Formats: sequence, structure tokens, C-alpha cells
Amino acid sequence: MADQKPQLFELNNGTIKVMVSNYGCTITSLFVPDKDGTLGDVVLGFDTLEPYLNGSAPYFGCIVGRVANRIKEGKFTLNGTEYSLPINNGPNSLHGGLKGFDKVVWEVVEHKQGDNPSITFKYHARDGEEGNWYNGIRKGME
Repeated sequence: MADQKPQLFELNNGTIKVMVSNYGCTITSLFVPDKDGTLGDVVLGFDTLEPYLNGSAPYFGCIVGRVANRIKEGKFTLNGTEYSLPINNGPNSLHGGLKGFDKVVWEVVEHKQGDNPSITFKYHARDGEEGNWYNGIRKGME
């Protein structure tokens, strides 16, 4: 995978326009027509990448993970094994820890323009990212 920098990509089919970033797979804007055909942005977000990159965007429009929501005190037990997660929301772990999927640059696998525009992102979470808890669970479930 080549190193990719955070960027904004436009998908526009002539009726609807979406701006999405490879940083956190974040939808920054979605312009849809009103009853008169006037486009308006219906997504809460920022017009540039800067607020996302400097941590000013509270999970607006992004992919969250490794888990979604809060895990109380950053701990849980599964099959008799206690797991500790990175704490990043008071005493809790929120949306995948200190560097969740919303804070990584995803690979752009494919970006199509035209009448049916699309974009495909991919991210491979390495073993041990944000601690070993996730891969330990996954291996225990195989």
C-alpha cells in the first residue's frame, strides 16, 4: 500500500454531490436537491480537512471503530478473559480508543467518476494496534 495523504474526494452524479475524505472515511458534506431543485448540504461537518486532522471534529461523518459507543471503564470480560482498552472519554473507551478508524488514512482502492460515481476505501488494522485486545478476541473466536 502506498503512503496516501488525507484528501477530499468528490462524487457527483449531476443530482447529488458528496464530499468524502480518506481520513477516517469521513463524509464532510452531502448536497441534495430541495423541492425546487436547489442543492443544500444536509451533513454536519467542516468544509476543509483541518478540523478533522487537528481533532476539532467530534466524530462528524466518520467511520468509528474498532467498536462504536463507549465501553464502561475501558474493560470487559469475554469467555473468562478480561480485556483492557485505551481510555479516551473520561473513564471510558470511546469509538476504538486513542486512534480509532476515524483517525487513520484509508487506502483509496478505486475512485470512479461519471454517471455512477463511487469510491472504495480499505484499511488493514495491524495486530496490536490500540493494544492486543481486538486481535486476541478475534483469534479466540476462530
